[in-house]
Amino acid sequence: MPSSATTVDAYLAELPEERRATIEAVRKVILDNLDDSYAESMAFGMIGYSIPHSVYPAGYHCNPKMPLPFAAIASQKNYVSAYLMGLYDGCIGDEENGDVQWFRDAWAASGKKKLDMGKACVRFKHQDDAALDVIGESVKRIPAQRYIERKEPVLATSKRTARKKKA
Repeated sequence: MPSSATTVDAYLAELPEERRATIEAVRKVILDNLDDSYAESMAFGMIGYSIPHSVYPAGYHCNPKMPLPFAAIASQKNYVSAYLMGLYDGCIGDEENGDVQWFRDAWAASGKKKLDMGKACVRFKHQDDAALDVIGESVKRIPAQRYIERKEPVLATSKRTARKKKA
């Protein structure tokens, strides 16, 4: 359910009360733990956190005119999603990095509902279902420079793989 809102405030204003409270709680924990090099904005119809071109001029590999995405929060039809690309980026193929295993273990130890997670997407219906401290710590563990250092080798590997497939 991507939004057409152009500001975070407008996005929040269009949400139903309960959903807004959940998104605001996740947003607060992200902002409280986010490295100053990241910036908040609307991206892809959701609240996004990215590394601006002033910090990483190369931008997003899929569209270099855009900043490098790091995380996002979205109100979906049946749940809230927290997209934590910092957990997934750094993985090569399906091989998970240590941050992914840490996240899974920390979530399990939190006593919250069973983790519903894709590669970089954590889904939950209500604020009380989310291990907000674990989400916050996962953001804190990956400052912008570390994210860039982990992302570049993965991109280089995927570009080499794509060239081999074309040949």
